[in-house]
Amino acid sequence: MKNKIINIAVIAHVDAGKSTLVDAFLQQSGVFRENQELVDQVMDSNAIERERGITIYSKNCSVMHNDYKINIVDTPGHADFSSEVERIMKTVDTVILLVDSIEGPMPQTRFVLQKSLEVGLRPILLINKIDKKNHRAEEVVDMVFDLFVELNATDEQLDFPILYGIAKQGIVQYELDQPNDSITPLFDTIIKHVEAYSDKDNDDLQMQISSLAYDDYIGRLGIGRVTEGTIKEGQTVSVAKHDGTVEKQKISSIYVYQGLSRISVSEAYSGDIVVVSGISNISIGDTICNENKVIPMETIKIEEPTLSMNFLINTSPFVGLSGKYVTTRHLKARLEKELEINVGLRVEPLEGAVDGYKVSGRGELHLSILLENMRREGYEVSVSRPEVILKKIDGVVMEPIERVFVNTPEVYSGSVISKLNVRKGMMVSMVPDGNYVRIEYMVPTRGLLGYRTELINDTRGEGTIVRSFDHYEKYKGEIPQRINGVLISTEQGEAIAYSLANLESRGSLFINPGEKVYEGMIIGMCARGEDITVNPCKAKKQSNTRSSSADDSIKLTPPRVMTLESALEFINDDELVEVTPDNIRLRKRYLTEIERRKQANRLKTEQ
Repeated sequence: MKNKIINIAVIAHVDAGKSTLVDAFLQQSGVFRENQELVDQVMDSNAIERERGITIYSKNCSVMHNDYKINIVDTPGHADFSSEVERIMKTVDTVILLVDSIEGPMPQTRFVLQKSLEVGLRPILLINKIDKKNHRAEEVVDMVFDLFVELNATDEQLDFPILYGIAKQGIVQYELDQPNDSITPLFDTIIKHVEAYSDKDNDDLQMQISSLAYDDYIGRLGIGRVTEGTIKEGQTVSVAKHDGTVEKQKISSIYVYQGLSRISVSEAYSGDIVVVSGISNISIGDTICNENKVIPMETIKIEEPTLSMNFLINTSPFVGLSGKYVTTRHLKARLEKELEINVGLRVEPLEGAVDGYKVSGRGELHLSILLENMRREGYEVSVSRPEVILKKIDGVVMEPIERVFVNTPEVYSGSVISKLNVRKGMMVSMVPDGNYVRIEYMVPTRGLLGYRTELINDTRGEGTIVRSFDHYEKYKGEIPQRINGVLISTEQGEAIAYSLANLESRGSLFINPGEKVYEGMIIGMCARGEDITVNPCKAKKQSNTRSSSADDSIKLTPPRVMTLESALEFINDDELVEVTPDNIRLRKRYLTEIERRKQANRLKTEQ
């Protein structure tokens, strides 16, 4: 007997508790055996997702409740992965909007809610983390209602159910003062709020691909909902491509979700979320139809990239010391593989004699996650400073603008406002929050490159920033880059403590004694505005005269450790980040001082 099917998505801002709520769904619906060892955020299966505590890729699972099969999609909360969120909205019947009881609606909450409202979904609101002492759940409900109104929700959408919960403890309740010990109210609300998908098994087949996956054994996989009809293993189908063409293809295998597992079936029915294999060039937005009855669905629009970087082969003297894949051929193959599933990405070969590719994505995090995956797989690559993609609308140059929220202690608010103004930002609001101030700004994406590190320094580590793409505006003019120069090594060798101690007066260092360096490598930030070449390998001259402090050990200030994100934020246009499995290094694009002078003269001549 066929189960009733409801498809839901859990949407929220980063760290609101989406993956934790999905854990509760799985645990309380009997997916796990009684003696099975449980892992928190079980849907965040990628190593980087676990380390950073964020969801990067949307994932599917299913649970049974009474005679209902509920397919659940756990979506990313970070703005850079918004293309993942946009596509799945067309495959679900409703969304559970999860909002933190203290933070309230955040920039990404606005984005994901807007996308769900645009496709006509009627959300269910769940206020999470009501166990916190200083929660303001009732106030947050009002804030969410105001957000619905602001996003032009219909009267039907405004009549949303409200639930309260503690996802970490697997608790959902109807009212704040009605304690509970399970998420049953959420199950019951879903079934009451959303009708099961109507039986369309006898209609002509329509299945639109909303997501892609890749399996080393099976190849490219297409994931989507069977909107109408049924789909069978071995069936010959017509695939209506997003460019208007139609291809005849054969379905090799069909899979559906059962708990966390993907299980093979011979036939799948209308309403279910299905994975198909056998179509090597399947892509987002393609519609699978009956062989002789092609009924294409409206194509899925994927948001354009807003940021690009140049991925270059590593040309440093240390190339190949820790990585296995270092050639242009390796780089090309890896980026082509990424394009199989990462539809928010664009890859173009660089013009001229430069060995590399221009890679465009939805933001710094989107591209840095790709780089992080590549270095873990054994790739070495040099990358340029992120560059914002401008576009022309009616002959006018436009640039992406982001909505930014900064939470900072009040004492540092003046510095934050000053810096955001310099970066061509426009203040929207400023609200006191205890000893903190919450500042909302509209800032060009260009102005935010490198700002996170500056904010941490300006607020002594107490400031936080949340940002989300909002719209395009007319180009705002020049924005200053990093003010400080850098310390550049003139030698290749091993850094010596004696030399580094002498260099500390010139700026802050990025390296430890004993670390290998090469000519043109950036080893620190200069305290002044210009670049300085230094020798970090210079040892103390030996003499037969001993000073009174000769036996004292040299004490160095701990160096500033550069993560991949902070390195990408830090560099200027004439610098690169060298990414290898073992190291993140900063370097000048031209390694020798003579090359750098020649390039500077060349640029002056061109101007």
